[in-house]
Amino acid sequence: MEAELMALAVSGASTLITLMISDAWAQTKDRLAAVLGRAGDEEDVLRELEASRAVLVNALSGGDGAGAAVVEGEWRARLLRLLQSDSSWVGELQKLSAAPGGTVYNHITGRVQAGLLIQAGRIERSTFHTPDETT
Repeated sequence: MEAELMALAVSGASTLITLMISDAWAQTKDRLAAVLGRAGDEEDVLRELEASRAVLVNALSGGDGAGAAVVEGEWRARLLRLLQSDSSWVGELQKLSAAPGGTVYNHITGRVQAGLLIQAGRIERSTFHTPDETT
């Protein structure tokens, strides 16, 4: 069981770090604080998340991979302690590690081109037709 908890803590910390440096952070940080602060200290957890994010972004922008690894290690240890203290955290952390839902906004800049642009997470059995360029 200990190995499973460690794997879940590793996955959760990795997901958390990925979210911190992504565009999804603004949309997910409050949900993460609510999950991790379910004992009533949600505001404290939100401050800790933001402080960790600031250290992480600073480390990554300065090319300090070791500094980024420290932030991830701290959250991995914290998540592991939560999992070991209360088995109900397993479900919470599994939800946390799942891909965040919600609306995605994309902004494309650069040279204007005529053509089809598709950006999707999953497309099944679709047929796309483009206009005949000879007409």
